[in-house]
Amino acid sequence: MSTHNDTPRPCMAIANQQLTLDQVQAAMKAMMEQAQATSETPVCMAIVDASGNMEAFAKMNNARVFTRRHAVRKAYTSAILGINSGDWGQNMSNIGQSVSENGDPMVTYEQGGVSIIKDGMILGGIGVGGIRGHNADEELAKVGLAAMGL
Repeated sequence: MSTHNDTPRPCMAIANQQLTLDQVQAAMKAMMEQAQATSETPVCMAIVDASGNMEAFAKMNNARVFTRRHAVRKAYTSAILGINSGDWGQNMSNIGQSVSENGDPMVTYEQGGVSIIKDGMILGGIGVGGIRGHNADEELAKVGLAAMGL
Protein backbone atom coordinates (compact mmCIF):
# COMPACT_ATOMS: atom_id res chain seq x y z
CA MET A 1 0.00 0.00 0.00
CA SER A 2 1.40 3.36 -1.02
CA THR A 3 1.08 6.54 1.02
CA HIS A 4 1.78 10.14 0.13
CA ASN A 5 5.11 9.76 1.94
CA ASP A 6 6.18 7.12 -0.60
CA THR A 7 5.78 9.53 -3.48
CA PRO A 8 9.20 10.73 -4.58
CA ARG A 9 9.83 14.46 -4.47
CA PRO A 10 11.60 15.98 -7.43
CA CYS A 11 15.27 16.43 -6.65
CA MET A 12 16.40 19.96 -6.09
CA ALA A 13 19.76 20.98 -7.41
CA ILE A 14 22.31 22.96 -5.47
CA ALA A 15 22.59 26.21 -7.36
CA ASN A 16 25.72 27.35 -9.10
CA GLN A 17 24.60 30.78 -7.86
CA GLN A 18 25.48 32.01 -4.42
CA LEU A 19 23.84 34.34 -1.97
CA THR A 20 25.19 37.85 -2.29
CA LEU A 21 26.42 39.96 0.57
CA ASP A 22 23.61 42.43 -0.13
CA GLN A 23 20.97 39.68 0.10
CA VAL A 24 22.37 38.30 3.35
CA GLN A 25 22.67 41.74 4.93
CA ALA A 26 19.15 42.72 3.85
CA ALA A 27 17.73 39.53 5.40
CA MET A 28 19.59 39.95 8.68
CA LYS A 29 18.63 43.62 8.95
CA ALA A 30 14.94 42.93 8.28
CA MET A 31 14.82 40.06 10.78
CA MET A 32 16.67 41.96 13.50
CA GLU A 33 14.45 45.02 13.13
CA GLN A 34 11.31 42.85 13.31
CA ALA A 35 12.62 40.88 16.30
CA GLN A 36 13.60 43.99 18.24
CA ALA A 37 10.19 45.53 17.60
CA THR A 38 8.07 42.50 18.45
CA SER A 39 9.84 39.78 20.43
CA GLU A 40 9.63 39.60 24.20
CA THR A 41 12.49 37.09 24.26
CA PRO A 42 16.06 37.20 22.87
CA VAL A 43 16.23 35.93 19.28
CA CYS A 44 19.07 34.38 17.28
CA MET A 45 19.23 34.29 13.47
CA ALA A 46 21.50 32.38 11.11
CA ILE A 47 21.91 32.20 7.35
CA VAL A 48 23.86 29.38 5.68
CA ASP A 49 24.78 28.60 2.09
CA ALA A 50 23.55 25.55 0.15
CA SER A 51 26.18 23.35 1.82
CA GLY A 52 25.22 24.48 5.30
CA ASN A 53 28.23 26.77 5.77
CA MET A 54 27.64 29.92 7.78
CA GLU A 55 27.03 33.14 5.87
CA ALA A 56 25.78 35.28 8.78
CA PHE A 57 24.76 35.04 12.43
CA ALA A 58 23.22 37.57 14.80
CA LYS A 59 21.80 37.43 18.30
CA MET A 60 19.97 39.72 20.63
CA ASN A 61 21.42 40.38 24.07
CA ASN A 62 21.02 37.61 26.66
CA ALA A 63 20.20 34.87 24.14
CA ARG A 64 20.61 31.41 25.59
CA VAL A 65 23.34 29.12 24.22
CA PHE A 66 20.73 26.56 23.14
CA THR A 67 18.86 29.21 21.15
CA ARG A 68 22.07 30.18 19.37
CA ARG A 69 22.87 26.59 18.40
CA HIS A 70 19.34 25.79 17.36
CA ALA A 71 19.06 28.77 14.99
CA VAL A 72 22.13 27.45 13.17
CA ARG A 73 20.77 23.89 13.09
CA LYS A 74 17.45 25.09 11.66
CA ALA A 75 19.21 27.00 8.87
CA TYR A 76 21.48 24.01 8.15
CA THR A 77 18.56 21.57 8.01
CA SER A 78 16.59 23.75 5.61
CA ALA A 79 19.59 24.23 3.33
CA ILE A 80 20.83 20.68 3.04
CA LEU A 81 17.38 19.08 2.81
CA GLY A 82 15.70 21.77 0.70
CA ILE A 83 12.66 21.76 2.96
CA ASN A 84 11.61 23.99 5.85
CA SER A 85 12.75 22.42 9.11
CA GLY A 86 9.23 22.22 10.59
CA ASP A 87 7.95 20.48 7.46
CA TRP A 88 10.83 18.01 7.73
CA GLY A 89 9.80 17.24 11.29
CA GLN A 90 6.22 16.66 10.18
CA ASN A 91 7.39 14.32 7.40
CA MET A 92 9.47 12.33 9.88
CA SER A 93 6.54 12.07 12.25
CA ASN A 94 4.22 10.94 9.45
CA ILE A 95 6.47 7.96 8.68
CA GLY A 96 7.14 7.13 12.31
CA GLN A 97 10.81 8.06 12.37
CA SER A 98 12.80 10.36 14.59
CA VAL A 99 15.36 12.91 13.53
CA SER A 100 18.11 10.85 15.18
CA GLU A 101 17.65 8.19 12.50
CA ASN A 102 19.09 10.56 9.89
CA GLY A 103 22.64 10.13 11.14
CA ASP A 104 23.45 13.86 11.04
CA PRO A 105 23.46 15.53 14.47
CA MET A 106 22.99 18.97 12.87
CA VAL A 107 19.59 18.06 11.40
CA THR A 108 16.61 19.18 13.46
CA TYR A 109 12.85 18.86 13.17
CA GLU A 110 11.95 22.12 14.94
CA GLN A 111 10.11 24.85 13.06
CA GLY A 112 12.07 28.02 12.40
CA GLY A 113 14.20 27.11 9.40
CA VAL A 114 13.28 28.07 5.83
CA SER A 115 14.95 27.05 2.60
CA ILE A 116 16.28 29.71 0.28
CA ILE A 117 15.30 28.50 -3.18
CA LYS A 118 15.46 30.29 -6.51
CA ASP A 119 14.48 28.78 -9.86
CA GLY A 120 14.19 25.35 -8.23
CA MET A 121 17.73 25.47 -6.86
CA ILE A 122 18.76 25.59 -3.22
CA LEU A 123 20.80 28.67 -2.34
CA GLY A 124 20.83 28.15 1.43
CA GLY A 125 18.73 28.33 4.57
CA ILE A 126 17.64 30.81 7.22
CA GLY A 127 17.16 29.72 10.83
CA VAL A 128 15.60 31.58 13.74
CA GLY A 129 15.33 30.58 17.37
CA GLY A 130 13.96 32.11 20.52
CA ILE A 131 10.56 33.59 19.74
CA ARG A 132 7.60 32.40 21.79
CA GLY A 133 4.55 31.25 19.91
CA HIS A 134 3.55 28.61 17.40
CA ASN A 135 5.55 29.00 14.15
CA ALA A 136 6.83 32.42 15.23
CA ASP A 137 10.47 31.53 14.48
CA GLU A 138 9.51 30.44 10.97
CA GLU A 139 7.52 33.61 10.37
CA LEU A 140 10.56 35.73 11.25
CA ALA A 141 12.77 33.63 8.97
CA LYS A 142 10.28 34.32 6.17
CA VAL A 143 10.70 38.06 6.80
CA GLY A 144 14.41 37.58 6.06
CA LEU A 145 13.64 35.50 2.97
CA ALA A 146 11.33 38.20 1.62
CA ALA A 147 13.98 40.87 2.22
CA MET A 148 16.39 38.98 -0.04
CA GLY A 149 14.25 39.90 -3.02
CA LEU A 150 14.58 36.58 -4.77
